[in-house]
Amino acid sequence: MAENGSAPSVSLLVPVYNVERYLAECLDSVVAQTFGDFEVVCVNDGSTDGSRDIIERYLADPRFRVIDKANSGYGASMNRGLREARGKYVAILESDDFMEPGALERLVGVAEDAGAQVVKARFWFYWSAPAPRNEPYRFYGDVTCGRPFCPMDDEAIFHEKPSIWSALYRRDFLEANDIRFLETPGASYQDASFNFKAWACADRVVVLDEEFVHYRQDNEASSVNSPAKVYCVCDEYAEMEAFARRLPARRDALRGILTRMRYDSYVWNIERLSLDLGRQFVFRMAEDFAPLVEDDVAMARLEPWRAERARAVVRNPLLFFAQQTCRDDWSFVRKMRHYLRVGGPSLLVGAVRERLR
Repeated sequence: MAENGSAPSVSLLVPVYNVERYLAECLDSVVAQTFGDFEVVCVNDGSTDGSRDIIERYLADPRFRVIDKANSGYGASMNRGLREARGKYVAILESDDFMEPGALERLVGVAEDAGAQVVKARFWFYWSAPAPRNEPYRFYGDVTCGRPFCPMDDEAIFHEKPSIWSALYRRDFLEANDIRFLETPGASYQDASFNFKAWACADRVVVLDEEFVHYRQDNEASSVNSPAKVYCVCDEYAEMEAFARRLPARRDALRGILTRMRYDSYVWNIERLSLDLGRQFVFRMAEDFAPLVEDDVAMARLEPWRAERARAVVRNPLLFFAQQTCRDDWSFVRKMRHYLRVGGPSLLVGAVRERLR
């Protein structure tokens, strides 16, 4: 533990907004850490429930402190926490999640041994009801694990779930590269651009094939469950593009990486939304991809099938949407009804013509 007012090894940022149901479990998991040289910066974003009272119980521990601020959203809260952080490293723990006792000890140990700017681990998807259940997150691609690498030389990590709360960051690395959060009030998915910025700037990272954080799935207030925030993902990608333009040596490669990331994220957004909202969003997807499909640099990282699907959404947004939301196990009749519901008889005719191309 830091002594005589010296800076701690780790600043753990905990953004808090109306999470009284889960907050004690989160903060208890921090107290239980086997690594003690940390500070906890709880950023209370104008909570209106009992969250602030729960934080108060932990302030007797000198490692805990609280920043009370008017409600202005996740990005603003995280940036305030980054400005207040004093540690050599920065970690993040969402206030409805919790971590294993050895999490910080392991992450710091790897960072020190490897001289890493970022150490990233896997995590568990966690459900508390009807009975506690964990399912480990598995990497989608062939991510290098256990040894240092540069993300620009091994791009698979760009296409994994952001999960910025299962990582440890050198604070001087974040500051030197101006890696911060987008502060759009009321927005969501603001971990996406932060995560991209870290990979875009890093030269030395280590990924661990281990889990330390329990990522809660049954919090109905979570932003991932909010259909109201239909276009927030678009704002994040605009932020990523602007950031990439500031890195001339890596700009072209990042443009290609971003196109694939954007395609996957937009498709994910379509599939999580209701039929009506998804149908609205697909036209924004077509608008955003129209210039990209004509840009060889932007399309360079897309496999042939993704490239064709990107062109398909520009060519006929509603047909793309109907295809994307039509399940393989549906009967022929049910599929036809789905096409009619999405776009009427003209879309059904278009689908038949597409099949005959």
